[in-house]
Amino acid sequence: MHRPRLVSVNGMTWIAPEPPDDGPAPDTGDIRPILQGYLDHHRLTLLRICAGLNGEQLALRPVPPSTLSLLGLVRHMTKVERTWLRIRVAGEDIAALFTIPDEDFDDLDSASAPQAIADLATEWAQCDMAVKNLPLGHCVDVRGQEVSLASIYVHLIEEWARHNGHADIVRQTIDGVTGR
Repeated sequence: MHRPRLVSVNGMTWIAPEPPDDGPAPDTGDIRPILQGYLDHHRLTLLRICAGLNGEQLALRPVPPSTLSLLGLVRHMTKVERTWLRIRVAGEDIAALFTIPDEDFDDLDSASAPQAIADLATEWAQCDMAVKNLPLGHCVDVRGQEVSLASIYVHLIEEWARHNGHADIVRQTIDGVTGR
């Protein structure tokens, strides 16, 4: 059985940092800033849930028989953002992050936590750049169904909200912290 190890950066145990405050998403005006605001809020929520934990804690799977871990959720959402926004919507010719089903959840190494957190933030920026000039009505084929960018934003917000609920439970099981 693989035992996670503590991550050391410059001789110090690495701890997931607290993300910046995102403030409230707009509730009026054009729909695009509203969608982006809610997406950004949910993105930062996962980082808030992870903040203060070390790599070993992020790799824990404390709710058996589930394989959910905070590190797995970080990796999964990085994959989700890349797949939907950069590959499907923007049509970028880039590799998928994980090619084996559930590899994002299953193939964990606590030492990869700092890079996984950094990769998630980098992917957000790249995803936002990839779609920023596309209209919300821009459509793509997803498994034979035409889907608009607006619908994809709503789907991503739903995906983030669902997984943040999972992350909240995992975090509470690790150290009792809730409501991040």
